[in-house]
Amino acid sequence: MDEKKLTHLTENGVHMVEVGDKPDLRRTAIARGRIKLQKDTIKLIEQGELKKGNVLVTAQIAAIQAVKSTPQIIPLCHSIPITGVEIEFEMTKEHVQVAVEVKSNGKTGVEMEAITGVSAALLTIWDMVKSVEKDENGQYPSTRISDIKVIKKEKGE
Repeated sequence: MDEKKLTHLTENGVHMVEVGDKPDLRRTAIARGRIKLQKDTIKLIEQGELKKGNVLVTAQIAAIQAVKSTPQIIPLCHSIPITGVEIEFEMTKEHVQVAVEVKSNGKTGVEMEAITGVSAALLTIWDMVKSVEKDENGQYPSTRISDIKVIKKEKGE
């Protein structure tokens, strides 16, 4: 096969890459991202005083659900057996950082699942704090999601 050939394109459109001949291996990926919020919003999260409820627990649930739903969200992503998902939050004065670790025993990596989990967690945080992040015009001048990236990918036996 030509190494420069695009793996997902065919003369008839696109296809899912065949991974059936690959061995099942232990696979892990960790992705991270962050959301910038106002200092008062961070305090409300830490004190559990937002009207919508517990922001971080809800973001954890969203991340896990997104990891499990990745093949339905990313068109050519394989459905793989997820064996574990861990979510960690780090709070600073202006950011909530989310890290999602995904583990699987399968034929392909789990980095897309980890990135999808981070994205869903950050979007959920935004949704839960939007009432206090809006300015007088209903806009979000300082709220932003950034730095979503895979920070570690491993495959073993």
